[in-house]
Parts: sequence; structure tokens; C-alpha cells
Amino acid sequence: MKIPKRIEPLVQYGLVDEVIRQLMSGKEAMVYVVRCGEDIRCAKVYKESNQRSFRHSVNYTEGRKVRNSRRARAMEKGARYGRKAQEEAWQSAEVDALYRLATAGVRVPKPYNFADGVLLMELVTGDDGDVAPRLNDVALTAEEARAYHGILIMEVVRMLCAGIVHGDLSEYNVLIASDGPVIIDLPQAVDAAGNNNAYSMLERDVNNLAAYFARYAPELLTTDYAMEIWSHYQNGKLHPQIELTGRYQRSEKPADAGSVMREIDAVIKEEATRQRHKQEMEE
Repeated sequence: MKIPKRIEPLVQYGLVDEVIRQLMSGKEAMVYVVRCGEDIRCAKVYKESNQRSFRHSVNYTEGRKVRNSRRARAMEKGARYGRKAQEEAWQSAEVDALYRLATAGVRVPKPYNFADGVLLMELVTGDDGDVAPRLNDVALTAEEARAYHGILIMEVVRMLCAGIVHGDLSEYNVLIASDGPVIIDLPQAVDAAGNNNAYSMLERDVNNLAAYFARYAPELLTTDYAMEIWSHYQNGKLHPQIELTGRYQRSEKPADAGSVMREIDAVIKEEATRQRHKQEMEE
């Protein structure tokens, strides 16, 4: 196969020896099967922003850290350099997440290199040694659905223990490898501690899994893993070996609005006093 232009620099660097075939074209990237020495891997070539059908939003990027202060300022201003920096940050988010999750023992493709907007990573294979199928392309028994659902819920737990929420987890972002499910596609990964949307995205991920596997095992629709997992996380009790029940007792007690308002008033008064004291010191 002719080497795509975006992969040519990696060939020049000696990272890729041959492009075997195109594997897929997604909403944010093209993926190719490549040969690196004696190893067969895949190369994920990120599309330019004007070619993508998926647009990253503040819901995903909130809480992400940019180490370079000049780049951070440019990103805030939206200048040309800033837009380029945003693209690079968006792409590197998946690379950072993959390394972090692989280290934490989460079932994700192993990353090898990232250069010029191309991510080289492990090629996940199925029972026949060929490219592993996506979850949505595999017919399941009820027993298999329950088993895979249980495995993936625990992967969600491991991800959260590593401080990450997938943000777009569904049957389309899971491969069925020879040794079980593997989670892919993480450019929209969310920082659990720094993003105010983290819980809602975790809940969506978990509900997506329940809805899909319930096609084969309907009882999974009655589970409530998202709130159970998040509750343990907030209380500092979440760990990779935790035993979950799929149940969570939600409080029916009405919120004490008066108490909340009193807390807010106290904070406002405290801040006013602080500002007044600061002004007096400056005078």
C-alpha cells in the first residue's frame, strides 16, 4: 500500500517500515495496520479539525492541564497558534490517557510512540489472530453479556481509580480480543477530579453499557452502578478490587434550601470582609 502522507515522517524516523492496509476511518481519525520491524501495530492518524465530524467541547476539555504557559494563553485567546495548540492538546490527551491507564492495569491498547499527530499502538487481535471485532459486531449469549458487562464495569472502576472517565464509552469503543474486552478511543477522556461534568459522563458511560448488554440480559437495566461507583469515589473508598452490588439507595430526603442559602451568605460576607481588609491594608 502507498504510504499516506501523514505517516511519511514516521517512516523517515524509522518508526514505521510498511503500511499494510487501512483499518478504519472514524469521526476523528484514520487507522492503519503497519509493520514496525517484526511487529504488526496500528497507526492512528488524527484528522485536522476541519475534517472531523466530532468537535471537542468544554465539557471534555475542562480541567485539562497545559504545561506551557505561552501555549495556554494562546489557547485562551483563540489565536492561530492557539488553535494549533488546542489540536495538539486534544490529540495528546489520548496518548496521556493510554499511558496512564495501561500503567494502572486497565485493558487498553498499549501505546508505543506519538509523533506528528500519529499514534502508534498495539494492534488488538481476536481469537483468529486477525484484528479484533468491535463489541457491536459480536453476537452474545445472555451469559456472555453478563460476563462482559461485569468486566467492563470493573474497567470503569480501574479508570476512575486512575483519575479518568472515558467520556464516550459504548459498544463502538470496545474490542473483543482473544482474552476479553479492550477499551479504545480515548481522545475525549475526562479528568475526574478537575472536570465538573465527570459524574454525568461516567453515568452516561455506565448507562450505555447497561443498555447494550440488556439486549441479551434485560435485568441489567435495573442496575445502578454509576451512582454506587461515584459514591465510593467521592468517599475515597474506591479501589480496583472493590465488590459492587449494582444497587444504590438514593436519598428521598428533600434538600434543605435554607441551610444552603445560609452557607452561601456566610461565604459572601466572609469574602466581603476579606476584600475590605485588603483595601484598608493597601491604603
